[in-house]
Amino acid sequence: MTKKVRFMATAVTAAAVATALAVPSASADSSKFTDVSDRYQDAVNFLWANNITQGVSETKFDTMASVKRADAAIFIAKLMGLEPGGVYDDSGFTDVPQNAKWAVDALKQHGIVNGKSETKFGAKEHLTRGEAAAMIVKAAEIEADSTIMKTKFSDVNKRFAPYVQALVDEKIASGKDDKTFGTSMPVTRGELALFLNRGNAKFGFFDLMVMHMNDHHAYLDNFPYISTVVNELRANNENNLLLHGGDVFSGDLYWNKYKGQADVVMMNYLGFDAVTFGNHEFDEGGSDVGHQALRNYILGATFPVLGANLDFKGDQKLKDLYKGGIADNAGGGEIYDGTIVEIDGQKVGMFGLTTEDTANISSPAEVEVLSYIDRAKETVAALKAKGVDKIIALTHVGVDEAAPAGSDQTLAKSVPDIDIIVGGHSHTALEEPLTIANENGSKTLIVQAGNYGNYLGTLDVKFNPKGEIYWDHGKLIKIDSKTMKADKQAAAVLAPFKAGTEELKKESINVTSDVELSGARDSNAEGTSSVRHNETNLGNLIADAMLTKAKTLPGMDKETVVALQNGGGIRTSIEAGDISVGSIMQVLPFGNPLAIVKSTGKEVKEALERSVGGSLIAEGKGLKEDGGFLHVGGMKFTYDSTKESGKRVLEVLVKEGDEYVPLEDDKAVYIATNDFTAKGGDGYDVFKKATDEGRVSKPGFTDTQNLIDYMQTLGETISPKVEGRIIDVSLETQQNGYKVPVEETTTN
Repeated sequence: MTKKVRFMATAVTAAAVATALAVPSASADSSKFTDVSDRYQDAVNFLWANNITQGVSETKFDTMASVKRADAAIFIAKLMGLEPGGVYDDSGFTDVPQNAKWAVDALKQHGIVNGKSETKFGAKEHLTRGEAAAMIVKAAEIEADSTIMKTKFSDVNKRFAPYVQALVDEKIASGKDDKTFGTSMPVTRGELALFLNRGNAKFGFFDLMVMHMNDHHAYLDNFPYISTVVNELRANNENNLLLHGGDVFSGDLYWNKYKGQADVVMMNYLGFDAVTFGNHEFDEGGSDVGHQALRNYILGATFPVLGANLDFKGDQKLKDLYKGGIADNAGGGEIYDGTIVEIDGQKVGMFGLTTEDTANISSPAEVEVLSYIDRAKETVAALKAKGVDKIIALTHVGVDEAAPAGSDQTLAKSVPDIDIIVGGHSHTALEEPLTIANENGSKTLIVQAGNYGNYLGTLDVKFNPKGEIYWDHGKLIKIDSKTMKADKQAAAVLAPFKAGTEELKKESINVTSDVELSGARDSNAEGTSSVRHNETNLGNLIADAMLTKAKTLPGMDKETVVALQNGGGIRTSIEAGDISVGSIMQVLPFGNPLAIVKSTGKEVKEALERSVGGSLIAEGKGLKEDGGFLHVGGMKFTYDSTKESGKRVLEVLVKEGDEYVPLEDDKAVYIATNDFTAKGGDGYDVFKKATDEGRVSKPGFTDTQNLIDYMQTLGETISPKVEGRIIDVSLETQQNGYKVPVEETTTN
């Protein structure tokens, strides 16, 4: 069954979107000819990239020159995949130059050309447009109606009528004008290039537009705008796929309210062709209901969910949905390793992979996570055995090569027969594809589109008849609700879900605070309390929420774990009284997921020096505001703001059991922080280094949900206080009003 191209009409296509979709035709595989106009550029690039012609010189193609019959034979023979070194019957023509003999012999043997006589091919004569039509139709095996005696063109005789009509029907050629085809006119090099490029699919070449997303984490508000872009791309690219690299679950309030059901409805509307499992799809595996939400999501999907390195046979909720193996045109409601779809007569194979770290950062329960490399090799081999030579891996593994749990780059190098990797997990916004050159001479393209539906990735890729990529162009389209127009029907589909999340924002988390939870600012540098330069009760709660969540991860309860929250990420205060979901979202509006840094005491101290290394308020009033100021959990420290920046931290204590002990430089420490800080945000080079070295894992769990969950464990009423976790010893009274008890004062 051939994949049907979807056209989801929308009333308006925004000019901004049209501009965003202007994909350049040039790439690293473009020719260097300087005499080729825009009209012929794509066609000439096609011939050049596939070594069909190298032009008349290094810089000149000469589009207006007439094509000699011998040269045309070389073009078409190469396009057919015939080789100069092949063994072909001698055509008997005596006028063919040596460089073209193989091509003429091959085409004569295949019944594509005849000579002017038994011994003369007419090698130096110009090929006419009528002759070109006949050669192309025969070579490409295009069906021509031999009973056609005439066409709308007055200059086409019955000899060429079937061939000209076939090319016109296939939109490969058109006339010189409405009445004449130019049958007896010499075909130019530019015209022949156009004909061959337009008809390249008939020779086994294949163009594909891959649209992709990943890690949208239930952030659905951009989906109506994404739908507009998808509609536009589908309208302009008949051969297309829309794919997702996993982590549909856990993030925005659409998840809290609908547990994946809003997502699957919107994904069905957009018409995804295949999706893989992210680690967050398994977050509820350890709960009382197990993987019920995941089961409902899969059952509701019109697209296949693929997981080649996942074994569901032991899971009660999912085992009956698990079919495994590779299915032709897999549909929704079931789980497969991979699927094969047919697009424009070509087989495209897809399979899914999920990070092996899932067992450590989520709750797969009875779902077994297998080696992603081993299963990729086995699945690719199975696809190739089915005659598939265009293979796409949907991966939720991450692009960072140094990651200990594996990466897309490692996958590409280990399994070179994968053509495209549509990735996820690391939330990487790859502005253009990452290309891995493989030992077998092929290449693998890796793409990833950030997170939260902020981008739609596009990859325009071209395959030759051997299934090799010979041209590609990829880019990210930024989804901007201010400049783009929403697909009105998509917005209508989302509307009832959106209304539900608005109601959820008003809902209480069933916790009341007796005191204000302070996210106050000191923007005028007066030395008053600020979430950006001193400890606050709200900063403590957020840090403790991260710490508590981190300690639930496998093995973390036995390790030294501290939490660090940047003050710039805390956007406002929460008034005393009942706490709503919406007030939590206002405090933490970015939905930053949890990240765990495998670190040392020395690096923790380096981070703290950065935290308190900013400028000072005049008159000895302590630090000025800095968004990188860190709130801490599981530790406390003292510093002296009057000392030189970088040398201010005096004593650092970490919590071991019920006691605080001095932190040693060589002590192994796990740092729970948010993804922004872990990537090196706010100038934390020490964490960027850890990320680059693969020492950061990302279990996810957004800061908003962590805080809600943690507050609910504290009881119905809370009264959090400033506890003296962060002390500037140069101040008798801290900027937040805290006075250090005499016995706790550290001097140096």
